[in-house]
Amino acid sequence: MPADLHCHSKLSDGSATVEELVMLAKRRGLNTISVTDHDTFQGSDKAVPFGEKYGVKIIRGAEVSSLDYERKRKVHLLCYLPQNPEPILSIMRQTLEKRNNAMKRSIQKILSVYPIPPEMIAKQSVGSTCIYKQHIMHALMDAGYTTEVFGDLFRSLFSSKTGIARFPIEQPEVFEVLRKIKESGGVAVLAHPAVYNSYELIPELIKNGLDGIEVSHPRAKESDAKELGEICDRYGLIKTGGTDFHGMNTPKAQPIGTCTASDEEVEKIIQLAAAGK
Repeated sequence: MPADLHCHSKLSDGSATVEELVMLAKRRGLNTISVTDHDTFQGSDKAVPFGEKYGVKIIRGAEVSSLDYERKRKVHLLCYLPQNPEPILSIMRQTLEKRNNAMKRSIQKILSVYPIPPEMIAKQSVGSTCIYKQHIMHALMDAGYTTEVFGDLFRSLFSSKTGIARFPIEQPEVFEVLRKIKESGGVAVLAHPAVYNSYELIPELIKNGLDGIEVSHPRAKESDAKELGEICDRYGLIKTGGTDFHGMNTPKAQPIGTCTASDEEVEKIIQLAAAGK
């Protein structure tokens, strides 16, 4: 049975609770999922008892933010099953703090333009480890300023080039993050290379200990999946797959289990983590 190794809950920028994620996975016929909330393992930790309750295996994971300093591009690394997580936890805590600080600046700007009470935004972010753009957009929807999360208003506020409420978030260097994942005894997988155009970076990551690549992803074209699969075969990397599930907080509907990894690849992750390599 397939496994969805890339899911987000309300602990970060998803719209479903952790228990709902596990229940959805069960109903979709998945036997394994990983709750990979941004820069936190809290979602995965909360999922464990629900996995036991509903009969779904939980692979502990997180999606770790980073930056390719040379190319000035975002890079996300998925960290699975860290045996001693403190090294990577330290980096993730710093990133969350910096994200929260940047989002507070965004909120100040938005409130100067859209007269909504800040409590409406705070309500949306209850239970999350951080304030995210989606929380702000849901508050603006409740206030009647838009009817969608990712539309014209979102772009006017948060466009990378012209967004009036977009403030930079300092992110750690990708090789530092990879090193800390390995120090933590975790399995390091490059998330959605096609989304951030990370192809040039792959050989450098492999030299520094990358364990796998997310081959199956909703925003990966068939040609992307083919090329990434060939890279994995060439270098003996694990081929993972995940929906990057965010519930309603996504521009295009993608139910959990849209993109998956095989049981064989999941077992490789488990064995590699257990070996401490």
